Amino acid sequence: MEEHIGYCQQCRKEIHCLDGFFNGIIDDQTKTILCFTCADSFNEKSQDA
Repeated sequence: MEEHIGYCQQCRKEIHCLDGFFNGIIDDQTKTILCFTCADSFNEKSQDA
């Protein structure tokens, strides 16, 4: 089962729940959702700082 949840706040890619598993990341600070690709690049940038 696939359920549309929303869109990535950076790249606007559709994010879904697939069989009950959220296919993305929720940013705790901003309370927004990110796809895995954008979340990975965000984490890499924050580790460099």
